[in-house]
Amino acid sequence: MPKTTNTPQTATHSLAHLNVLISGASIAGPALALWLSRYGARVTVIEKASALRAGGFAVDFRGDVHRTVLRRMGIWDEVHRRQTHMGRQTVVDADDKECVDLPAFMMSGDVEIFRGDLSKILHERTSAGTDSVEYVFGDSIASLTEDSEGVDVTFDHGAPRRFDLVVGADGLHSHTRRLAFGDESRYLHHLGFYVAGFDMPNDLGLDRTARMYSEPGRMAAINNYDGAPDRAGGFLVFRSEQLAYDRHDVGEQKTLIADRFTEMGWQHTPKVLAALDKADDLYFDAIAQIHVDRLSKGRVVLLGDAGYGATMGGIGTGTALVCAYVLAGELAAARGEHRAAFAAYEAEIRDYAKGCQKQAGNAGPFFAPPTERKLRSRDRMYRMLSSRVLAGFFKKVTERTASSLELKDYENAGYRDADGAYASLNRHP
Repeated sequence: MPKTTNTPQTATHSLAHLNVLISGASIAGPALALWLSRYGARVTVIEKASALRAGGFAVDFRGDVHRTVLRRMGIWDEVHRRQTHMGRQTVVDADDKECVDLPAFMMSGDVEIFRGDLSKILHERTSAGTDSVEYVFGDSIASLTEDSEGVDVTFDHGAPRRFDLVVGADGLHSHTRRLAFGDESRYLHHLGFYVAGFDMPNDLGLDRTARMYSEPGRMAAINNYDGAPDRAGGFLVFRSEQLAYDRHDVGEQKTLIADRFTEMGWQHTPKVLAALDKADDLYFDAIAQIHVDRLSKGRVVLLGDAGYGATMGGIGTGTALVCAYVLAGELAAARGEHRAAFAAYEAEIRDYAKGCQKQAGNAGPFFAPPTERKLRSRDRMYRMLSSRVLAGFFKKVTERTASSLELKDYENAGYRDADGAYASLNRHP
């Protein structure tokens, strides 16, 4: 692997002429903004929410490629300071009797952090002490009109503006992708399961542990990631055909979920459903993936879940950070010439992203096997993974997917001059 450092490098302003709009201020968008600002570009990040979204699921990083990118971003130490330190997760039976423990790394990787905490780190790094990154909250792109020189953008609330490039980093249900590439139904592939998550009281006294119960086609869990004595998380997965519901009607979603779990045999299910009824932070979505024919169209390009997302299980956050690094690096290497940069970006990450998505395809059956036989088979596998030898083997397998990309060292390797010779991005004028 290339030499890494905890100290971010500073490149010359090779992209000082570039004005970029990024839609989405969760993870992928601010990560790209960090890199583009280092290369000198002017960046605007627009976010539909009125502020950064706090909380959310915990996300993990594993393997050399993830570690390399976190270090080059200069956030490795900060991620470790804010990590969850999540421990064992226990599979239980209907009477809450412990059946098998899952190793911490299996669910939490090398280091794990709440999505909201990671988003805050990236926002802090891109908004403090720099004039090159602007955040606009509470607004969204209304239209995109491209010509040979740029993209005219109108917004739901703000005045129209013109940009050189537009990046859709606004998640699985990307509004930017819909505007530039067409309706979501062309790209979203339902994988046969749904997932829900919400806060609940820590009545079980969990301390960085979780308890998980499965029946054929459904799973309920209570977890505590951060050691908070009064707060836990409810986590539900169930098997289903694609459902028609209002994504903005939380009451309808709660009813839909509760109907699937009312007769579940676990003794703590009533407690979980009572918390669901009171929750004001419900996350609910299909376990699905995005498959697009290409990641760019003209001056618009997709990053992260908007282009190759998976709801869960596909190390999506690590993939987003890696691909943000590659997209910014290829733009710098091409001196902002978007056609060459976007083609190189796609060539670099397409197989990598597909591999991560392939791994994610097992998430639903992993949590909620569809039959009793498959449920027993899964639990036998869990027991084998609790052995030190097989746990080490499984760790290597999961890291292999996350590390299946050979990273270019863009900041040190440089970009190609007009005559094709390499020149350092860090050279002084």
